[in-house]
Amino acid sequence: MAKSSVFIYNVPKQQFPPTFKLFFFFLPIGLALTSFFLVFIYIYTTSSVLTNPQSTTFLQPATNYSLFDLIIQVPTDNEETIPFSIDNTAEDLFFDLPRTSSYSKQIQWSLPLGDLFGFTGDNMNNTEIYHDTETFLEDYKEMNKSFKIFVYPHKPDDPFANVLLPVDFDPKGHYASELYFKKALFSSHFITKDPNQADLFYMPFSIADMRHDPRIGPEGLQDFIKDYIFNISSKYPFWNRTGGADHFYVGCHSISRIALDKAVEAKENAIQLVCSSTYFVPSYFPHKDVSLPQIWPKERDPKSIVSSKRNQLAFFAGQVNSPVRAALLKHWVNDTEIFAHFGRLETDDGEEQLRSKFCLHVKGFEVNTARVTDALHYGCVPVILANHYDLPFTDILNWKSFSVVVHYVDIPVLKKILQGISFEELSWLQNNVVKVRKHFKWNAPAVDYDAFYMSMYELWIRKSSVRVRLSASREYI
Repeated sequence: MAKSSVFIYNVPKQQFPPTFKLFFFFLPIGLALTSFFLVFIYIYTTSSVLTNPQSTTFLQPATNYSLFDLIIQVPTDNEETIPFSIDNTAEDLFFDLPRTSSYSKQIQWSLPLGDLFGFTGDNMNNTEIYHDTETFLEDYKEMNKSFKIFVYPHKPDDPFANVLLPVDFDPKGHYASELYFKKALFSSHFITKDPNQADLFYMPFSIADMRHDPRIGPEGLQDFIKDYIFNISSKYPFWNRTGGADHFYVGCHSISRIALDKAVEAKENAIQLVCSSTYFVPSYFPHKDVSLPQIWPKERDPKSIVSSKRNQLAFFAGQVNSPVRAALLKHWVNDTEIFAHFGRLETDDGEEQLRSKFCLHVKGFEVNTARVTDALHYGCVPVILANHYDLPFTDILNWKSFSVVVHYVDIPVLKKILQGISFEELSWLQNNVVKVRKHFKWNAPAVDYDAFYMSMYELWIRKSSVRVRLSASREYI
């Protein structure tokens, strides 16, 4: 033991050669320099890949086109890629697949089709149209019993009564949803005249009506809303309690995405019920705002046609006004099973939707469209080709149970996806389409579980959990 101790004691006293000392001196410096060069090489090669996509096996990314300058041409047989855009919202970040590419086959179809759609494994049962039926029905009853809305009052002789008061007729046109909502709310049991009992406050201006009013128009819309919010915050104490977090408005026209640009506090805090519900619109905040279904009003329900009587695989009709639609045109314009018509049909779209198994919602210049509700109306299973689209009533409805969501990059294999859905799967998809159809219909007066009541439920689950009561001296009378 003593001998060992002496050895240990004497180790530090050993005299090492100068080269040995230099080795340990330069070792950390050498490691540092090596790490630096490795990081440099990695950054250089990564940037080369990003700036020169042709040098990799990945897909070719978008070039610097703008949707405002985009001229889309029908590709010739020699053209295997198409120009597409990244607009200022980054919504059109889209990769175009050559027809000979094996990317989808090798990567995306490595899983069984059942796994892709959630038919197997521990995923939730995708045959149920609600995420949680019991919770929804229970909460729906509570909403009907307790939910209260205060509407800022305006008189019929108000100079802008046409913008602020509900219409006395059944709304028409592409943006009828916002007018249907206002008309239904004003005649509903949700209205309270006592703001101290209100859960939310409704600003009843109509985006579509303002747009067509010559005194306002698209150019003056932002100033009108800014002034409106200034006026109600000055006259009433409600807005200032929460910065507008317990206020909401409704707008279905796509111009809604810029309507609050001059009212930043309202854009960030107030609840927006809008049809332009995409994650890449700067004014839309998922979970705070609500995706409103857009409709083309129909006079009557169509006759019911079961899946076995539908002899066309898929249908789309519309203008080529986006890179996504250009890709659809490129791959399927001449297909015999996917009827992709670009332009206006001479006959009614409804006839084509009635005989199609799937109806395509393909993002155009704007994300909002009535094609989804049209497909449901005609009993056709919607196929959603609109990335980052916040689907209507997605907090309530399980869209996997009655629709098919397809990413842009899968357009070249769209037929493979749709043909891979079995007859049994198609049958319950279409049966669920019939079940959810009532939720996307506007009625006058409103009917239980229709689009108005579903919108109210979306508002109800967003209401503040803590009501800020006014002091006695400031209560509104």
